[in-house]
Amino acid sequence: MHDFNGRVAVVTGAASGIGLATAHRFADEGTNLVLADIEPGALAAAEEALTAKGVDVLAVMTDVSSADAVERLADAAFERFDNVHVVFNNAGVAATAATLRQRAWEGALGDWEWTLGINLMGVVHGVRAFVPRMLANGDEGHIVNTASMAGLMTAANPYNVSKHAVVTLSETLSVDLQIAGATGVGVSVLCPGWVKTRIHESARNRPVDDPEFDDALMVSAPDVAGVIGGLIENGLDPAEVAGLVTDAVEGDHFYVITHGDWKAGITDRTSRMVEGLPPILMSPM
Repeated sequence: MHDFNGRVAVVTGAASGIGLATAHRFADEGTNLVLADIEPGALAAAEEALTAKGVDVLAVMTDVSSADAVERLADAAFERFDNVHVVFNNAGVAATAATLRQRAWEGALGDWEWTLGINLMGVVHGVRAFVPRMLANGDEGHIVNTASMAGLMTAANPYNVSKHAVVTLSETLSVDLQIAGATGVGVSVLCPGWVKTRIHESARNRPVDDPEFDDALMVSAPDVAGVIGGLIENGLDPAEVAGLVTDAVEGDHFYVITHGDWKAGITDRTSRMVEGLPPILMSPM
C-alpha cells in the first residue's frame, strides 16, 4: 500500500509505546485513525493529540482479550469510516520479573491465561474481526501483528510462548490470503528487540479481580526487574519502530526486525533445529 493519505488505520495498544508512536506516524501521513486501548486516561490524551494533527480520530476503549470487545471495535470502525485499510494488532503485555524466573511447570496458571489472552488471542480476535470485512470491501489493505524477537529466538516464560504463536499466526494468515487469491491484503509481523516503552509495567493493567494480581509489580525479583528496566530504558525509540512499521506496510515486507545485531541469534536457533540440537536461552543483551 503506497498511499496512506485519507486511508484508515486501526491501532490497538494505541495509547502508549509503539502503538502511540505508530499512530502519530500514520497521522503525519494523513491517515484517519481508530485508536484502541484499555487505559481510558491515556487513550483520551492520545485522541486529543492526534486529532490536533488534523486527521479524523475515533477512540474506543477495548480489552483485546475479549472477542466481543474486538468485534465492537470493528463495528465502530466500519460504522464511522465505512472501510479500514490497516490493522495494527499491537496491544501486548510482558511477564513480571517473578514470572521470568519461573520454570515452565511452575508459576500461576493465571499468568499464562493473562499473557496468552492479550498477546495471542488479542491478535486472533483482530484477525477474525477485521480481515473478513476488509476482504469483502475488496480494497488493498495490510495487517501488522506485533510479536517480538522473543518470538524468533528461545526465551523462558509465557511471553516468549505467546510471541512465537503470533509469528506463526502471521505466517499462517499470509499463506491463507495467498491461497485465497487475496493479493491486495498484505501481512507483516513486527519483531522488536528492546524498545523504550512501558511494557515492563504491564501489570498496571492486570484486572484487580484476577486472583494472581500483584500490585507490587516485579517486587519479588528486583534484580531481574532492574536489568530488564535498564535494557528497556536504553532501548530503541518507539518512533524509529513506527517508521519501520509504515515502511513494511508500504513495501509489503513480512518480517520486520528492529535490531539487526540480533539476527545471529535467529540463525543460531534455526541451525540448531536443523541439526537436532536442544535450544539454548537467548541473551537479552
